[in-house]
Amino acid sequence: MSISSENKPLGKQVTGSLHTLSPIVELNVGGEMYTTTLSTLKKHPGSKLAEMFTGQPKLRTDSEGRFFIDRPGTYFKYILEYLRSNQVPTQCIQDVYKEALFYDIEPLIKQLEDSPQIFGELVARRQFLARVPNYSENIELMIRIARAEAVASRQSGVIVCVVRTEEDAARCQDALNSLDMDKKSVVKFGPWKAVPSISDLLDCIQMDVEAKGYKISFQPHVAEKGFRFKSHDFFYKFLFTWW
Repeated sequence: MSISSENKPLGKQVTGSLHTLSPIVELNVGGEMYTTTLSTLKKHPGSKLAEMFTGQPKLRTDSEGRFFIDRPGTYFKYILEYLRSNQVPTQCIQDVYKEALFYDIEPLIKQLEDSPQIFGELVARRQFLARVPNYSENIELMIRIARAEAVASRQSGVIVCVVRTEEDAARCQDALNSLDMDKKSVVKFGPWKAVPSISDLLDCIQMDVEAKGYKISFQPHVAEKGFRFKSHDFFYKFLFTWW
């Protein structure tokens, strides 16, 4: 005896219109299983998530017929809770924010951006770092230098020159000219026009290198005798520990 389409699980009916299917939806989000309603998923019509379940199905199904979304399943529960009850998550804020951006749920995005974690990162720290010339490129340069120096070593060091003003930049260049080292291996940050201090920038450098999985620390770099300036005014040594 044939089974009518009305009794089949939603996920297996990939050829029909979603308007004719059961309102109960089974999802496989990155290996995490969820059950919800079609109306919950379509709560915000302009979102990418709602678009996935509007009209013809736009998703593949897994072996059990559940709709499959290739995203981190751990954080989808927070997305789903927001859709169900308008509850803004208080955990895993940064990760949930990434998922809210992916699913393009505008009200949740705006509320998360008002949270201290996202506000501080987007409005304060990133806006500051945007005013530091070549910041991201210099982070990558530091990592390349450290990896090149890591052969048969437990640690490798990278000398960083940090200058906040144009005047300091000129003094730093004079200092570099008097240093007995390969000037190409010195990574220069600055100058910048913003309130944060040199110590703030050093903290940002450490934070962003550690975010890439490296173990790192820094300290003022003390030059050898004969140096014309106090070397710790400009120079810091970042130590990468490999094992």
